[in-house]
This record gives sequence, structure tokens and C-alpha cells, in this order.
Amino acid sequence: MSSTPELPPSELPSPPLPVAPVPAVAAAGRSATVSRATLLVLVALAGGALLACLLLWQKLGGIQEQLARQSADSGANAIEARALARQAQDIARDAAARQVVLESRVSEVALQRTQLEELMQSLSRSRDENLVVDIESALRLAQQQTQLTGSAEPLLAALRSADDRLSRAAQPRLARLQAAVGRDSVRIRQASVTDVPGVLARLDELVRQVDDLPLANAVPSPAIAETARKHASAPAAPGPVLWWQKARDTVLEEARGLVRVSRIDQPEAALLAPEQAFFLRENLKLKLLNARLSLLARQNDAARADIAAAVAALQKYFDPSSRRTQATAAQMQQVQAQLRTVELPRIDETLAALATAAAGK
Repeated sequence: MSSTPELPPSELPSPPLPVAPVPAVAAAGRSATVSRATLLVLVALAGGALLACLLLWQKLGGIQEQLARQSADSGANAIEARALARQAQDIARDAAARQVVLESRVSEVALQRTQLEELMQSLSRSRDENLVVDIESALRLAQQQTQLTGSAEPLLAALRSADDRLSRAAQPRLARLQAAVGRDSVRIRQASVTDVPGVLARLDELVRQVDDLPLANAVPSPAIAETARKHASAPAAPGPVLWWQKARDTVLEEARGLVRVSRIDQPEAALLAPEQAFFLRENLKLKLLNARLSLLARQNDAARADIAAAVAALQKYFDPSSRRTQATAAQMQQVQAQLRTVELPRIDETLAALATAAAGK
């Protein structure tokens, strides 16, 4: 054997590595390691999955129990709700039935109220209409009495009565009528109307005084002559009266009785015969009575004309120096002054208000 020099181990040449077998061993080792790791991972995953399944199963059991409880509660609540719903339905049906009954009663009450209001309005309207008719008839009658008597008192009394009745009625629709009655009352009180009863009384007194009036050509009565004789024969101064003075006074007095000297401005009065004095007085009375009738007939102009004719006859045929004649003439002039041509007040405003109220406006 050939000798060869020995070399240190470090310097020994390394054997050549096999080419094919080395990768197979490494791959085998790596695959074993991978399979072991995969197995561990799979085991871990399986364990985790098992644990998750357990937890999920436990959770599902809890959920099922909770669902079961909730289902039981829901069933109980449903049963209770169903019962409450039935009760509510019954209550609703009862309420609906009561509502129908109440609505029918309300409609009946409304109908009765409407009928009652219509009845009250008809009663009130009929009462107001009756009141208006009564007031109108009373006022028209009082107006006729005023025209016949010439006095405003009947009309004022009727207006006061109408005002009192309207105040007691207290109806707003009659307020205009009451205001019109008040205005007419004030206007009638302020109006100046002839005092017909007073004038008639004066005329009656004048008719009674005509028989006592002395005529312008009348002879003095014995009483008046005796009074004048006493005044004439009265002594002017105290002292004894001689017989011849008495004889003289007696002769003069007799002469004065035979002859009467007086002043007469109207010759007709002097030519008036004694038997015509009766007709003169009756004619004067007729003139005064005509004036009275004219006054009652509301013909003031004719009454004044008759009074003027009576005054003219009095001044023409009767003694103007007599006190009775003067007093009678003064009374006639007063009567003539009282016969004023004042139209009686009318109540047209009240009658118009009555017509409006009767028409229901």
C-alpha cells in the first residue's frame, strides 16, 4: 500500500455531499414538523370550537329558557290582553249603545227645547201683540175724546197708562214705542190748549146774567130812583129845612121823574120798544148758546164770531155805564181771549211706533 502523507483533520478534504438524498430527508423532517404543528392547531381549533360550541349551547339554552319564559309571559299577556280586549269590546259596545241612547235623548231634548222656544216666542209675541193692540185702541179712543171735549187730559191719561204697561212688560222690541210715548206725553204737556170746561162755565154764567142787564133806554127802577132821591134831598149843611125848600125839592123830583135826559150814541137803542127788550135779551142768549155749541163742535172761529156779535149787541143796546154791563163785557172779552185757535196735539209718532211694533219689526 502506498503511503500517503497524512493531513490534519482540518485539512482533510470533506467528503462530497450526496446530491439526491439530502433534500428528501429535510423534506420529510419538515413535513413531520408541519403535520405535528397542524395537528396541534387542529386540536387547538377543535378544542376552541368545542369550547365555543359548549358556550354557544349554554347560551342557546339560556336563550331558550328566556324565550320560553318570555313565550309563557307573552302567552299570559296575550290571554290577559285578549280578556282585556273582550272587556274593552264589551265596554265599547256598551258605550256605543249608551251613546246612541244619549244621542237620541239629546236630539229629543233639542227638539223639545226648540218647540219650547217656539212656544215661548209665540206666547211672548202674542202677548206683545195683544199689548200693542190694547194700547193702540186706548190711545185712539182717548184721541177721539180729546177731539170731542177739547181737553188734553184723556190723551195724557192714556199715554201715562201705556207708559206704565210698557214699563211692566220690559220688552226690548217695545223700547222705541215707549220712547215715542214719552216724547208725545212731553209735547202734549207743553202744548197750550183752550180750557173748554172753564169757557163753557163762563158762557153759562153769562147766559144767566143777561136777564139782569139794564137796557140803554130803560127807566130806572123805583129802588134806584128812591136812592137817587135820597141822595139829592140830603141836606148839604146841617140846619133847619124850611117848608118852601121841601116843596121845591118835591116839585123838582117829580119833574125829574117825568123827564129823563141821557146820552145814547146808538139811535137804535133809543128806538127800541119796551116789548122788544125780551127778544133782545133772548137774541143775546142765543148768541152765547151758539158760541157754546160751536166750542163743543171744535169750531173756535164760529164761537169767536158769536162772542164778538154778543159783545157788539151788549155795547149797542145795553147801558154802558152800568156796573153789570161792564162786568159782563169784561167776561165776554176774557172768553173771547180764551178761544185760541190752537190745534190739539196729535200722537202721530206713537201711532207710527205702534204700527211698526204690530208689524213685528
